[in-house]
Amino acid sequence: MMVDDSRSDIENHDDGRKIIHVDMDAFYASVEQRDNPALRGKPVAVGGSAARGVVAAASYEAREFGVRSAMASVTAKRRCPELIFVKPRFEVYREVSAQIRSIFAEHTDLIEPLSLDEAYLDVTENRKQIELASAVALAIRERIREVTGLNASAGISYNKFLAKMASDLNKPNGQAVIPPAAGPEFVAGLAVKKFHGVGQATAKRMLELGIHTGRDLRDKPLAFLEQNFGKAGCWYYQISRGIDFRPVVPNRERKSIGAEDTFDKDIHDLDAATAELAKLATKIWTGCTAEQLTGRTVTLKVKYADFRQITRSLTSSTAVENAPTLGRRACELLQTVYPFEKGVRLLGISLSSLQPFDEEAGRASQMSLW
Repeated sequence: MMVDDSRSDIENHDDGRKIIHVDMDAFYASVEQRDNPALRGKPVAVGGSAARGVVAAASYEAREFGVRSAMASVTAKRRCPELIFVKPRFEVYREVSAQIRSIFAEHTDLIEPLSLDEAYLDVTENRKQIELASAVALAIRERIREVTGLNASAGISYNKFLAKMASDLNKPNGQAVIPPAAGPEFVAGLAVKKFHGVGQATAKRMLELGIHTGRDLRDKPLAFLEQNFGKAGCWYYQISRGIDFRPVVPNRERKSIGAEDTFDKDIHDLDAATAELAKLATKIWTGCTAEQLTGRTVTLKVKYADFRQITRSLTSSTAVENAPTLGRRACELLQTVYPFEKGVRLLGISLSSLQPFDEEAGRASQMSLW
């Protein structure tokens, strides 16, 4: 059972927490449509161009054609010939994000931002002493609309995992509640590929093991899950039962920014792997620019066809300046493990030793990206 309006609410469960996950609807694209009336109602992609680059965000009109963030621009244009590409304005997105976070702060101090456009809030005890967490979420969404002109969706539950899952149920411009009584059964009926935090490779592995739904996952013993998924096995054991004790951590310090991709077919060729790293570097640098961060340590992650994983890291005296620099440093690490021992099923890059972003470097990187 799942409740999708503000007439019902979560009950006490374990420590009695009330968690909200707020997620802005197509944030970058919605800001562009708000500020440029000519874009309203049209398919819009923020980032990239018709000829090259990667989509950073897509409007809901573009999503109807299958356009998604992190998609190559040429693929997006092929799927939607009428797609309009817009250069990102991260300074504007940061300003709007600050407005949204100030609205969160009107209700609680326990705010854990995940990015410019989403955050967890613990409203178990809230400033306005509103009893129902769903009513708090509704008030926040209405206030965001009033102040910014933008729509937000929200999920309300007794833990972070379920709140995150709930925020996707009634998008766009909606909210949903998963109460404790419904949590375990909600998870049981959910396809594992839809679990937040379960990527394509893990979902495929689960399917190979006969795990299609949360109920299938719940039926597996802890020892079985740990044997097949390592440390993550304990996490899957818990969330399959609707259990997640992670607290909402305010002022969370960002340790790294990264991305990874699992391939439909294993990669054996260095040129093909290098091309994939370039895509990942562009995606990561978009996030760096949005959050005004860069870093000095680049880490490469390689997962082989047999699921064995290795990492290689490089720390430089100078911070990464743009996407091509990040890609080059990752490629240097890639060359240290080539020829590959086996086919490569996954590549990932992360940037750490983070520091504030230099605006001059930012301007240079934007010229490189767009």
